[in-house]
Amino acid sequence: MLTLQTFTFNPFSENTYILYTPQGNAWLIDPGCCTHSEEVRLRDFIQEKGLKIEKILLTHAHIDHVFGLQWAVDTFSLPVHLHANEQEILERNPMDARLFGFDFPAFEGTYVFVDTHTPLSLGETPIAIRFVPGHSPGSIAFYIESQAMILSGDALFRRSIGRTDLYKGDYDQLINSIRTQLLTLADDTQVYSGHGQPTTIGEEKRLNPFLQ
Repeated sequence: MLTLQTFTFNPFSENTYILYTPQGNAWLIDPGCCTHSEEVRLRDFIQEKGLKIEKILLTHAHIDHVFGLQWAVDTFSLPVHLHANEQEILERNPMDARLFGFDFPAFEGTYVFVDTHTPLSLGETPIAIRFVPGHSPGSIAFYIESQAMILSGDALFRRSIGRTDLYKGDYDQLINSIRTQLLTLADDTQVYSGHGQPTTIGEEKRLNPFLQ
């Protein structure tokens, strides 16, 4: 059984996740820590639980999800796993940051590209990748069928969906991704999003105004 720990970081209230096994094997997903105190919170949790970070993964590469990526890559001496379509998004971040009025250093690290055909497992638990573009061109979600849970990134939120007015966003593509890759899951599937509170597939089918 995997455990999911949520941290809400940075001015965008982004959800950073640590997924780990009882033996301490762990993934760090969307490291959004942007201050020293946030880095310390994440580091202290990892140390207190005796976790070994085996992979750093991104659902997508928008700034709010990667504030702590360089720190994580340097701290754990690991590459970053992401969809190939997100490399451009990650490399645009210094330019995009200036639009928000702050500096963002260029990422210096190694890429490992993953897609729906990439076999992944944490401990003995298989984890499937679902391709959910629309919010960004290479958005992916991590689906743990055995525990009826999915980490959806910014594709689907509680009662909302990801914005599509950013670079290479596409509303029709996002709606199609949600309908074909997320709403096809069992109604009791727990959805852990990039922002906000968890929800379920069934709740969003019934109550999400964008999906009626």
